Amino acid sequence: MTPGLEADGGGLGGGAGGGAGPVPARSGGDRPGLLPAVLTAPAKLTLSLAVTGVRPDGYHELDAEMVTVDLSDRLELSEGDGLTIEADLPAGSACAGAPAARVQVTAGPDNLVSRALRLVGRQARVRLVKRIPAGAGLGGGSADAAAVLWWAGYRDASGAAALGADVPFCLTGGRARVTGVGEVIHPQPFEPRRFVLLVPPFGMATPAVYRAWDYLRDRGELPGVASGGNDLEAAAVAVEPRLAQWRDVLARVSGLRPRLAGSGSTWFIEGDPESLGLADRTQLALGREQASLVSVATVPGWA
Repeated sequence: MTPGLEADGGGLGGGAGGGAGPVPARSGGDRPGLLPAVLTAPAKLTLSLAVTGVRPDGYHELDAEMVTVDLSDRLELSEGDGLTIEADLPAGSACAGAPAARVQVTAGPDNLVSRALRLVGRQARVRLVKRIPAGAGLGGGSADAAAVLWWAGYRDASGAAALGADVPFCLTGGRARVTGVGEVIHPQPFEPRRFVLLVPPFGMATPAVYRAWDYLRDRGELPGVASGGNDLEAAAVAVEPRLAQWRDVLARVSGLRPRLAGSGSTWFIEGDPESLGLADRTQLALGREQASLVSVATVPGWA
């Protein structure tokens, strides 16, 4: 799914329970930055993540495998200025304070969409419909920024990294090995795969998880082998112990060991809902809390 103009009669991918939708037409090219425009911003899923070092400036170096999936935000750009965000999230997946309902808020200049527009020297009025929960480890804000960069014809990965570590991959899409602090992208052949995401009713702050990783490393308390292929899992659980409870809930109903997406809070297992015995379930419960189950499929890149 391309982070560009939607194809006529298209629409977003069916990430909230369906398969991939029509692939939108690529924006930019010979006519970048046209207004009005409707953009898609597909989420990323980190399948594995190793922390390979810490730079003198405190940034962590990674070696990760990432894929693009068909759960997408929608950005509507028109003449003018200002950014309005409308949440349209699956029930039970309210993250980082964003309610799982249609609520509009006006975002400030520090939002990644606003920063991306400044990077490319453009101004637009943006209506952002959020379907990727915030704080879920799915790169929603980075995907939104990458969609704006692509629309404007901007392709510089190093410059994109100044907005956030996940923005360069989101600008490329597909499947890739990602190294450095996220700015080095090694594209890999596309593989059609299906996953079921469990999105808890809270988000995670990535800086807090990395601080916890540093703390555990300094105390010699990091697991010798990454849990579920993600070096950040132990740190994320230390920051938010409820993560382990939701992991265990998904493990019980699926019979599989869930993996953590990035710095969390999303857990995922591979397969389609039917093969996993989850075809009739859209939520899981833990006490009085509920988390949403979202079926997604990988989609090719565009760079």
